[in-house]
Amino acid sequence: MSVHRFASLRRYCMALAAFTIAPAIFGNLAFAQYSNKSGKGPAYVSPPENDPNYALMGEFAGSIEVRDAEGKKENQRFALQIRAVAGDRFEARAFHGGLPGEASHQSEAMSLIGLRSGESLVLSGAPWAIFVDPNGCSLLDAKGNRVGRLKRMLRVSPTLGAQPPEGAAVVFDGTSLDNLINGKMTETGLLQEGSTISPMFQDFCLHLEFRIPYMPQAEGQQRGNSGLYLQSRYECQVLDSFGTETKIDGLGALYRTKKADINMAFPPLRWQTYDIHFTAPRWKSDGTKIRDMHITSWINGVKVQDNVALKNKTGAGKQEEPNLLPTLLQDHGDPVRFRNIWVIDRGVLHHKFPVFATGKQRAAAAMHEWDQPKEQEKAEPKPEPAAKDEAAKPEADKS
Repeated sequence: MSVHRFASLRRYCMALAAFTIAPAIFGNLAFAQYSNKSGKGPAYVSPPENDPNYALMGEFAGSIEVRDAEGKKENQRFALQIRAVAGDRFEARAFHGGLPGEASHQSEAMSLIGLRSGESLVLSGAPWAIFVDPNGCSLLDAKGNRVGRLKRMLRVSPTLGAQPPEGAAVVFDGTSLDNLINGKMTETGLLQEGSTISPMFQDFCLHLEFRIPYMPQAEGQQRGNSGLYLQSRYECQVLDSFGTETKIDGLGALYRTKKADINMAFPPLRWQTYDIHFTAPRWKSDGTKIRDMHITSWINGVKVQDNVALKNKTGAGKQEEPNLLPTLLQDHGDPVRFRNIWVIDRGVLHHKFPVFATGKQRAAAAMHEWDQPKEQEKAEPKPEPAAKDEAAKPEADKS
């Protein structure tokens, strides 16, 4: 490394250290100009064209060089989750061992903050300076030496695109709203928030895929909020909880009753999965409850609730009674999208659950409408070819 570049990096790291210390001295003054007091702000259902912050958020992981207790160098897996907040401000969580859900993941996280400058982002709060670009993150020590490079990760749930087993009730597959009450479908065949699943079930397994909007100016419960009200009583929370600590009202929580065991939220505008194994409460003929409801749930293929018993309904759910009620997809005012919804009625069917998708199914389901190649403008018509004895074969179906 040249002396000039070393000096520049040293000055950059010193400036970054000052940036880290400043909030402790001046409180929130440094970010006051970015505070959002006008409401939720925009909610993007597809990647925004004029938001440079969107390209910098996401998940990153790779190997970094650290020293053990004896001072020897060793490589260790390290990961970041970066989320955009109001203005050009960012928050991030850093993990040793990898991302949540990875076998080597260590749950204790470092909380980082940062500001965007041009097309890059500088994060502070870790033992290193972290420089983020759309493709990855570079970590530098105080002397300007690179200790690692993290690559952008685009994870796909192992149950994404899972097909309903034989006999399962298909609630929504993008072709019909027949099994939904007040169901509304987008032009691209996705289900909007605010519908009710018409068939009612007692003990069941539910598979559902959802996509949360990108709402960088919103915070907490105002950011990509919906919910699955099982039997209209028990809410499994849907929320943009990406890059936050696990909360009692975050994604995967039994709303304000029990937080998820691990925060498995993916970034907004990525398809995610909810898989739920639900057993209804049991009652005597006089209406006395003799057994609580039980639930096990998975977010993006990772178990977040393990056979949890609830003594009563959650939040705004209806009161517990022996009668069946339908399951609701909550409308909280945010454009959350759903697809591939199906139910296994465990009163008549027995299938292994959750159902894992094949690699081909997952790859196809991970594609978004904006990932598809745009249709080329129609070219000038060409002269008709000479007649042939054999009729032209129809073009293969690409759907």
